[in-house]
Amino acid sequence: MDATGELVGSNVIVHKPRDIGRLYDKSHFGHRTRSGDLALNLLEAVFLTDEEKLNVYHKRSQATFTDLVSQAALTIPDFETVFLAYKDLRTRGYAVHWNPDSPITFTQTRPTPQSPVPLSVSAFSERDSLDIAQTLALSKTIARGKGRLWYALVDEEGDVTYYDITFADLHGEIPPHSYLHTTGLLLKDRLLIFDPKAAKELLDTEFFGKPFGTGLQLSLVEALHLVSRGTLRITTPDHEQLTEKQSEKAITLLQPDIDRRLRVYQDLKHRGLLVKTGFKFGADFRAYTTQPDTAHAEYLIHVVTDTFTSVWAETSRAVRLAHTVNKEFIFAAASKKTIEYIRLGRLRP
Repeated sequence: MDATGELVGSNVIVHKPRDIGRLYDKSHFGHRTRSGDLALNLLEAVFLTDEEKLNVYHKRSQATFTDLVSQAALTIPDFETVFLAYKDLRTRGYAVHWNPDSPITFTQTRPTPQSPVPLSVSAFSERDSLDIAQTLALSKTIARGKGRLWYALVDEEGDVTYYDITFADLHGEIPPHSYLHTTGLLLKDRLLIFDPKAAKELLDTEFFGKPFGTGLQLSLVEALHLVSRGTLRITTPDHEQLTEKQSEKAITLLQPDIDRRLRVYQDLKHRGLLVKTGFKFGADFRAYTTQPDTAHAEYLIHVVTDTFTSVWAETSRAVRLAHTVNKEFIFAAASKKTIEYIRLGRLRP
């Protein structure tokens, strides 16, 4: 037998103790009022009506499903996105509660087999934007409470895609090395080392560059890193030798965002990772925890500012590609002082 409730303002009030027991005590819908009744918000009421578990009355007339949806759309911002995510989670067995006016759309604090730790979910439309600053802030808040943060993306057909959002503490097994001093010729997109001995040592030890004849071609970020280590001296095609500062200026002209990329590159190297270009995977870097002859790259790393925003369609494509090639998708958010790594992993609840 369906429960019954009365539409009062933006809530549906359930009076019968038997109905309250089924909805609140068993299924964790709504909240108890001071008078002992059960108050359901419109999101819950629409869901329960859609599931044919609740009949709602207003002024002694039964409210239709259309009536409730219309009322909810007037009072709940982005109702369709919030409702479709809520319905999907509830159908999967997650007893989540809606948090109006909060970047955390839903929370589930009671442990369940599906979610033994506190779960927080933010719901987005596919037309919304990913905000890295908000993502970092939410991740820090959830991590302090030892919970989990999911993003629920609702597309225009109503399908929901979930991403697990976590801080990534990246570490590898490759220690830093010292190398023979050498020189390299700076071209438009790369730097060439012609010394076979230096080239072999750089390639074999830390997988720098790629063979070029008997020498080596380096990416611009690899070249600038080795310049900063005192290993490499850059020359130009007209035989001018550049100082470290001149090298930085020359490479910045070729790649304006090199400073941010270099900071992330060097931080990853400091963490013991081997770092190579990720261009063919649509990323800035791919990173290995061990030597490439023993394993594939584990991470695809996208270098962004700490104010970065992006339409979700772009991020969805990037995460899907990373999963397709068995790699983890990582945002490296670089501010002036810090670099923070955020992992977006697609999941099936």
